[in-house]
Amino acid sequence: MVKRFGRPAHDLDGGHVGAVAQKQLPLRPAGPETVRALLAWYGAERRDLPWRYGPRKKADPYRVWLSEIMLQQTTVKAVIPYFEKFVARWPTVGDLAAAPEEHVLQMWAGLGYYSRARNLKKCADAVVRDYGGAFPSSESELQKLPGIGPYTAAAISAIAFGEKATPVDGNVERVVARLFAVRTPLPLAKPEIKHLAASLTPTRRAGDFAQAMMDLGSEICTPKRPSCLMCPLQQDCAANAHGDADMLPLKLPKGERPVRKAVAFLVMRDDGAVLLRKRPEAGLLGSMLEIPSTPWTDTLPSRKEALRSAPVSAQWWALPGEVVHVFTHFRLEMTVYRALVAEDASLTLWADPERCRWVKRRDLHGEALPSVMRKLIAHGLKDD
Repeated sequence: MVKRFGRPAHDLDGGHVGAVAQKQLPLRPAGPETVRALLAWYGAERRDLPWRYGPRKKADPYRVWLSEIMLQQTTVKAVIPYFEKFVARWPTVGDLAAAPEEHVLQMWAGLGYYSRARNLKKCADAVVRDYGGAFPSSESELQKLPGIGPYTAAAISAIAFGEKATPVDGNVERVVARLFAVRTPLPLAKPEIKHLAASLTPTRRAGDFAQAMMDLGSEICTPKRPSCLMCPLQQDCAANAHGDADMLPLKLPKGERPVRKAVAFLVMRDDGAVLLRKRPEAGLLGSMLEIPSTPWTDTLPSRKEALRSAPVSAQWWALPGEVVHVFTHFRLEMTVYRALVAEDASLTLWADPERCRWVKRRDLHGEALPSVMRKLIAHGLKDD
C-alpha cells in the first residue's frame, strides 16, 4: 500500500491541489528539508529492482553500471528480464569481458540501441584490462570508459560509490522543473535544471537521493496527471503552488521524423533456412544480423532497381503490405520481396558472401536479430 505524505486533503483524485488548498499549505522553497522528506519517502516506498540494494547498503558497481547502460532510452519493465539474463550468464565484469561479442549481441537482441551492447563489451574489456576488474569511482575516470557519458558516470559514481554526483535523467528533469517552476523549455533548460538538481544533492547518501528522485518521477511526479497529493515534496513544489504542475516541463515542438524506404529480401532455402547477413560494425545496428535490403533512402526503388540489389538470382514476389519501424531519428518503411531457392543456390557478389550465412528457422530466436529484422521475418513468413 502506498503511504500518503504531506497534508491531508479532501480532493483525492490524484491531481494537483487547487487554489483553496494552496492557501492552507504555504510554499516552502526547495532545500535541505526537501532532501530529508524525499529520503524518508524513499526509505518507505523505494522500488524493489534487481540491481538495487537497500538504503544505506553498499551497491555492486557492476550491476549498477549494467543496469544504467540498459536503462538508456529503455523502460525499467523492458530492462528487468534482460538484466536478469545477463547477470545469470555473466555474474561479474570479468565474466562479461571474457565473452565473445557475438554472444553479448545475441543476449541483447530486442533491447534496441545496439551500439550500447558493443560498448558494453568494450567497457568490460577496459575495466578488466586497465583497472584490474574494478570500476573507478570518480565521474572523470568513468567517462574515459566506452559507452559511459556524463549522466551514466554521475549515476554510477553516486549510486555505486556514494560520491556527491548528480545524474539527471528524464524523471529527474521533470521533478526539478516542477519543484522550481522552471519556465525555460527543454532542451534549452537542461543546464539550469542540472544546476538546480546539483544544489539539492546531499554530501551523504547521494546515491539514495539520486534513486529517490528517479522513483519519484516514475511513480508520483509522472508526465501526465502527477499525483501531487501523494507527493512527499508537495509543500516544496513551486509548480504545485502555482497550480500548473502537469504543464511542466515545457518542451520545444519536435519536427516530424523523416521517412526512409527500402526493399528487404527474405530468402528461404528449400530446407527451411533463412539468409542473414552481418551488418558493418560502424553505424546503425552495427554488427547485428539483418535481412539483406536495398539502401534505406527517401524513395522506394522500382522493382527493376530493387532487384539489382537482390542477394540471389531467383523468382521474387512482393508481399502485400509493408513493415514499419520507428527509430529515434527516422521512420523506416520496408516492402518485403520473398524467394525460395535450392540448397546449392549461390549468392551474388553484391551480397558480400563472407558476411552472409544460412540459419534454420528453428534457430532464429537465438540469433542477434534486432526488432526491425524480426518484424521483417515475421511478415515474410506469416502465411507459412
